Amino acid sequence: MSGQAMKPILLMNPNSNAQTTVTMCAIAATALGAPPAGWTAPNGPDLITTPEALAEAGRLVAAVTPDPGIAAVIVSAFGDPGAEALQHRLDCPVVGIGAASARAAGAGGVTFAVATTTPLLGPQIDALMRRAGGASYLGSVFATGDAQALMADADALDAALLGAIERAADSGARHVIIGGGPLGAAAERLRPRAPARLFNPILCAAVEVAALLEHHHD
Repeated sequence: MSGQAMKPILLMNPNSNAQTTVTMCAIAATALGAPPAGWTAPNGPDLITTPEALAEAGRLVAAVTPDPGIAAVIVSAFGDPGAEALQHRLDCPVVGIGAASARAAGAGGVTFAVATTTPLLGPQIDALMRRAGGASYLGSVFATGDAQALMADADALDAALLGAIERAADSGARHVIIGGGPLGAAAERLRPRAPARLFNPILCAAVEVAALLEHHHD
């Protein structure tokens, strides 16, 4: 991507798990051509699962001042905490993975749903998906099991998410977003087995950022 070597992209992980940031950056690199710089929340939960934690992450992200040489920012938590506030402060593009995936999955009016592990965030997810993806959003389907426990067992996570994907497809969704930055690796593992086209929010945001920067360069 033109100009990226001179002006890096920043991927912000509002969860406090640094290993998750590394994984997210590797996923984003497949669309950006090089890994973005990573930022991990210095405090808060390893995995955002409640509205309170999402709101606190939003305040944390919104207060960050990235290096002035940054070309764009990806906010890599599915509720896009702090992304809108940060965009108001910065001159560069700020793209949240939730809104980016909704725009991609709902393009052309295709029916889409979200499969994820955080039922307490259902209202926040629904509001974001409807705002960014439009009327073709059918709703969220939640994997069976505790989110933290599932994240500790990749096989259990994949099985639970696949069940949610299957229920989303049965509801009429042609596209299914795997709703969570920390679920990005699972989205790629499940892609060949899924009964609907899967959308990885990290990749959706990275593709959108790449297109924005290419258009700006042109």
